[in-house]
Amino acid sequence: MKSPRFLLSLALMSLSTVAFAQTAPTPAPSEAQKSFDQLKTLAGTWTGPVTANPPQPDFGDKPLWLSMRVTSRGNAIVHEMKQPGTPDDPSKDDPITLLYVDNDRLTLTHYCDAGNRPRMVAKASPDGKRVEFDFVDVAGSTQYGHMHHAVFTVIDANHHTEDWTFMLPGDKHMQAHMDLQRAK
Repeated sequence: MKSPRFLLSLALMSLSTVAFAQTAPTPAPSEAQKSFDQLKTLAGTWTGPVTANPPQPDFGDKPLWLSMRVTSRGNAIVHEMKQPGTPDDPSKDDPITLLYVDNDRLTLTHYCDAGNRPRMVAKASPDGKRVEFDFVDVAGSTQYGHMHHAVFTVIDANHHTEDWTFMLPGDKHMQAHMDLQRAK
């Protein structure tokens, strides 16, 4: 039989372990997590003009509509954009982008209306206001091209810009710049 003194020592060590575990310092968030948290502040509905280079006749003066929603208990952001002039109709084919932290990388997967899924990884700017995504790989056919680069720049709580680069067949590219104001 164990002595009461031994049992008391064992109990105190167990309690001190629990207390230590509860007071252990929380590690600082990674750069990926900081960038992700910054992008979470963009949750809401956005609208604004889009300009393309080379110019696209579909865009004209029609505003783009964009929605960003934090989901999956705060672990993902769903980004949905509607092309200028398209009706707000859920049956239409709108591209969806999913942003999430994967280990210590902020990753973007773009579910493109071109029928593929390019993946990009972010790098943050020193001021934390700009998050730039570089192409990693693509799943699906690139017959019609694929999204290749994206940049999110936070101006303030109600204004941000997005720059997207689409690689066309033959290594030609189209760039779209969106100047977005918070609608909701």
